[in-house]
Amino acid sequence: MTSLRLPKSMAGDPRAEALQHRIAGATGRLWPGGSLAVLDVALDEALLAVLRRAAEDGRLTRGLESAERVLDAEARGLDHADRQAGTARGARISRLLLLADDGAERFYRHVESLLARHADRALAVRLDVDAASLGARVFGPGALAKLLMLSHKMAVAAALGAIAEQAEREGGAAR
Repeated sequence: MTSLRLPKSMAGDPRAEALQHRIAGATGRLWPGGSLAVLDVALDEALLAVLRRAAEDGRLTRGLESAERVLDAEARGLDHADRQAGTARGARISRLLLLADDGAERFYRHVESLLARHADRALAVRLDVDAASLGARVFGPGALAKLLMLSHKMAVAAALGAIAEQAEREGGAAR
């Protein structure tokens, strides 16, 4: 699925192997004609707690357009820094896009395009929840959330840790 390395903070984490296996075994497609494999993950209480904490801390971006603006701006800054340093960064997961499972094909095509542009640092996860339920569970009644982006290394690592724990419970297999 991806050649992205896990965040540095997960180095030596005993859950890392189960997570790498889960990422490598991802077979879900965002849309029927899509080429990008994504993880299909349950929104369990551990992952939900990570998302709520990230929202409280301002480390969660809601919505495709907002995530796209953030990723594009960060990419411009990183490209500039790479040119100044004369070296390129390695591919490492630093942004996690969590998607509701009830998006339209057009939405998922746009997400796939965004991920292709930011393949060096973004990983997509499709949750087993619709936008209304995801929004309500993270932000409160009446809120919608088709896409949430974790954009802080500790929040990303915490979410990946929760996903790794799911993988361990399932024996490393996708749901």
